[in-house]
Amino acid sequence: PLATVAGGAGAGAAERIARARAFQPPLFWETPLLESAEISAEVGTRVLLKMDALQPSGSFKDRGMAVLCADLQARGVERLISSSGGNAGHSAACMGNRLGVPVQVIVPSTTKPIMLDKIRLQGATVEVVGDNWNEADAHARALVDSAGGAAAYIPPYENPLLWEGHSTLVDEILDANPSTGAIFLSVGGGGMLNGVLEGLERRGASIPVYACETHGADSFRAGWEAESTGGAPRLDAITSIATSLGALEVSPTAITRSKANAGGVRSKVVSDAAAVGACDRLLRELRVLVEPACGAALAALVGPDGVPKDEVAGMESVVVIVCGGSGITPEILADFQAKL
Repeated sequence: PLATVAGGAGAGAAERIARARAFQPPLFWETPLLESAEISAEVGTRVLLKMDALQPSGSFKDRGMAVLCADLQARGVERLISSSGGNAGHSAACMGNRLGVPVQVIVPSTTKPIMLDKIRLQGATVEVVGDNWNEADAHARALVDSAGGAAAYIPPYENPLLWEGHSTLVDEILDANPSTGAIFLSVGGGGMLNGVLEGLERRGASIPVYACETHGADSFRAGWEAESTGGAPRLDAITSIATSLGALEVSPTAITRSKANAGGVRSKVVSDAAAVGACDRLLRELRVLVEPACGAALAALVGPDGVPKDEVAGMESVVVIVCGGSGITPEILADFQAKL
C-alpha cells in the first residue's frame, strides 16, 4: 500500500515526491528533454523540448496529481472527487486507478465526449451536472462536504501539493541541462507556472519564464496587467479554442510568485492559429499530438507570434515544456486547421 512507503501521512515535500516515484512503475515519469535541430536553427539558439506529453495520462498534470492523491491516500481518504472534465479530471482518474482509490468526476454538459470516454476508461465514475464548470464544481464540493471526511476534493490547479509535484519539472530540466537560459510554458489556471516557479526558487536558479497563452484565454495576462493598472484580473469569457487554458482567473499565487521570480516572468499571448500551427509542427517533427493549449508555448518561441530572435539568441539554450493534453485527435486538429 502507498501509505507504507517512506514518509507517511506527515511527510514533507521531498518525501511526498519520493512516495509518488516509489511505485513501480512510478505514478509519473521522468520525461525526455529532446533537442530540435530544426527549431534550434530557426531560433538561433539550442532549443530543448521537455516531453511531458509522455506522462501516463498524456499531460504534465500527473506530476502534481500523483503527489496530491498519494498524500490523500496516506491520510486515509477513501474517495477522490474532481470537477474537471479536462486533463485534471483525467489525471485524477489515472492516479485513482493506480492507487486503488475510487474517483468520482463531476463534469458539466459541455465536456467533450473524448474526455468522458477517457475518464471512464480509467475506472472513474462520471456524473454530468449543470451547464458550466461552476455548477459542476459546486456539486462536487457539496458531495465532499456530505462525505464527512471520507472523500477529498481534487482541484484542477490550486493546491500546494499539486505545485510540489509540478516543481519536479525544474529538477529534471536543470539536472539534464544546467545551461537553461529560459523556460517557455503554457498557463491556464497557473498550476504548472506555480510549480516551475517553486522549483526555480528551491534550486536558487535565476531563469526567466515565459508565461504563454492564447488570445481569449489569457487570464495570466489579465491578472498580471491588473497588478499595475488596477484593472479587472478576471476574463469575462473564454473565446479561444485552447479550452484547456480556460480559467477565467489565474491563481493569485502565480501572480505573486511571478513578481518574486529572480529571473523574471514575461507574459506572451499568441493567436489560436499560431498555437494550432505549433501543434502541427510537433506532430510532424516529433510525431506527438498535443492540444492547442500546449502548442501555445512553442508558438511563443517560433512562428508569427514568436518572441524577437535577439531576445533569446544570446542564451546557450532554451526549454519549451511540451505539456501535452488528452482532448485531441488527428481529426480534431485537422478541424481546427480548417477553421482558422
